[in-house]
Amino acid sequence: MTLEELNIFVTTQANVGMEAYYWWCTGFMIIIHVGFLMYEVGATRMKNAVSSGVKNLLAFAFMIPTFWLFGWWIYLVMYNGFIPSDSGYGATYGLPWDVSMGPMLSDQATGVFWAAFTLFACTTASIFSGAVIERIRISAFVFLAVILGSVVWIWGAAWGWHGAGWLVVNWGYHDVAAAGVVHTIAGFFAFGVLLNLGPRIGKYNEDGSANEIEGHSLVSSFVGLLMLIVGFFGFLGACLIWGASDLGGWTNIYGAPATLSSFAFNTLMGLAGGMIGAFWWSKGNPFWMMSGGLAGIFICAAGLDIWYPGFAFVLGIIAGCVVIPANNWLHNTFKIDDCVGAVSIHGVCGFLGVVVVGIFAAGFPGPEGIPPTSFLGQLIGAIVMLLVGFIPGYGLSFIMKSMGWLRVPDEVQAAGIDSAELNLRAYADK
Repeated sequence: MTLEELNIFVTTQANVGMEAYYWWCTGFMIIIHVGFLMYEVGATRMKNAVSSGVKNLLAFAFMIPTFWLFGWWIYLVMYNGFIPSDSGYGATYGLPWDVSMGPMLSDQATGVFWAAFTLFACTTASIFSGAVIERIRISAFVFLAVILGSVVWIWGAAWGWHGAGWLVVNWGYHDVAAAGVVHTIAGFFAFGVLLNLGPRIGKYNEDGSANEIEGHSLVSSFVGLLMLIVGFFGFLGACLIWGASDLGGWTNIYGAPATLSSFAFNTLMGLAGGMIGAFWWSKGNPFWMMSGGLAGIFICAAGLDIWYPGFAFVLGIIAGCVVIPANNWLHNTFKIDDCVGAVSIHGVCGFLGVVVVGIFAAGFPGPEGIPPTSFLGQLIGAIVMLLVGFIPGYGLSFIMKSMGWLRVPDEVQAAGIDSAELNLRAYADK
């Protein structure tokens, strides 16, 4: 075997390994949606359990073709702003009729990268899903989920999760595991919708005090939350790029050297810190303990490649202590009804995670052509992600509310969406 043949063989095997890696990351990310479904179904009352599950499944089903039709294209060509770029891949790369968007023996990357990003898109929709259970129309939810996952989120990713994104090349924006581009955007998109959707019947009394509306199965929610953590290992693993470094091995999404070990250390330490912090703050509430674990991961996500594990643990504790008062403040101030605390868990902690990088990792060098991280750059990036989520979430839901499309009628909500609209029930003996 000549040296040239050996190089071709090694490159081919590396590409095959990369293709297999993202294949399995995508498979693990599907577990996220098993987790969200169980989490949300358990958090609903029995009369709405089926409809909660159905909207999760429909969002997943609609996200895949819409992301193939236009979501992937937005990521590849919209990184300069609102005008498609002709540089790099060209303005047609990623469109469904482009040769790249089909099976080719010479292409061992596009399909698996598209699949991983499609599952990121599905995750944004699932984050939004839990906040609006028990009173949103299923068709309205599916429409908003597609806009969030296949348009809104990927626009933010093009700006802040792309090596040529304007937030990256101009401000050194650092968000390796999507604290801003997924969690902040999805959380504040949900907040915008909640302001127009209104609370469930019986959530608030005439004096403004709130009532606790309990779901029908804490056990289902607990298992769902644990499944989410399993699935997020696939999500976080797919935030690394296989074999792109000149030194071999891994890089982060921006092309700087990174390791799976850093992700493993900091994900687990943030998770543990979040569980401990929320368990302490809530005085032993197990639902918030598990939710705090997720918040602990998300507050660490922007800097998973650089944090010292002990610091990730401290950040996790902070997230666990912040998530409950933030959720209470949002409810008391805006009278929203966020059934699972999604705005606080994802939106608030994701936002804090981006800003924390600017405070504690300012000056961290980026790869060639990308400025070092800075507090100003991270703050600008966090605000952009908040607005990218909130503005379309609020604006679209306001229009839908005006059309009478957003919320089910009160009589349907009182009877339960399962029986009134689907003619189904979750448990045959109930």
